[in-house]
Amino acid sequence: WSAMDNLAPLGAIPTKTRVCVDRNRVTGGGVTAGIDFALTLVAQLVDRRTAEAIQLRLEYNPAPPFNAGSPDTAPAEVLSLMKERIAPFQQRRSEAIGRAAARLE
Repeated sequence: WSAMDNLAPLGAIPTKTRVCVDRNRVTGGGVTAGIDFALTLVAQLVDRRTAEAIQLRLEYNPAPPFNAGSPDTAPAEVLSLMKERIAPFQQRRSEAIGRAAARLE
């Protein structure tokens, strides 16, 4: 969620999905979306049954203990705290994205 503003300058269209399939590209959003991303690829490259078998083998059945995994659902004070904590990193990342985007033009 903290990188969403950095996608458009690089030509990407931000979405709030965990896995995005766009023609011949598949991307995953967020660290915890990695398993979703992998299962989606297995389903596309092999078949759904194999992906489901892998999901079962992993016992991948997410049930987070809190509903704070997105800015849309996190308590306002938690969101505020995290924004404050990551602000210095956000600034450096934004500057780096600006430099990279300028090279693409």
